[in-house]
Amino acid sequence: MEQQARGANGGATGAGRRRSRKDEILEIAVGLFASRGYHGVSMDDIGAAAGVTGPALYHHFAGKEAMLVAALTPVSEGLLDGGRQRSAAHPGDPRASLESLIDFHVDFALANPAVIALHLHELDRLPEEPRRHIRRLQRLYVEEWVTVLTALHPGLPDGEARVLAHAAFGLMNSTPFLGGEVDHRRRSELLRAATLAALLAPTEPA
Repeated sequence: MEQQARGANGGATGAGRRRSRKDEILEIAVGLFASRGYHGVSMDDIGAAAGVTGPALYHHFAGKEAMLVAALTPVSEGLLDGGRQRSAAHPGDPRASLESLIDFHVDFALANPAVIALHLHELDRLPEEPRRHIRRLQRLYVEEWVTVLTALHPGLPDGEARVLAHAAFGLMNSTPFLGGEVDHRRRSELLRAATLAALLAPTEPA
């Protein structure tokens, strides 16, 4: 994948970037937030899990809130950038653009279940400005899907295309709730196939 949105590593969007100690601490914090809830985790908990003292944590982050912002903002930026690339990669072929978008999002979802859990449950913990910024990025990402879906289904209203896009996200973003009884490759195949089938289904009113 030419651009992979990642959350737990501090928001890298390109392959090959060396993880810093800050990235490692952020990944630990994200895992704790996802498993215990934002309010169930203290800075001391994060420091203990990372093997560092409080002052060392504050060298990298001003506090838990800053960690949450650092985890969620680059993810939304990376999804939007990658989604734009994917939707534009196949001009005149909305089916190919849709398949590429699905591949991109499924890869992200399987790689970042903890970050997805944070987006689902903890986004409202952010201060107003970063929360509004992330919501705007999310809306723009949805519109990339809407553009492809309305091209694929001529006559489909934008509002209905948004319903389909959000339904697809719900399916693909189910990864935090999946057990380990199905291996990664097969989970990827199932999510891709199910999402594509749902979005290719006829959209005419019953």
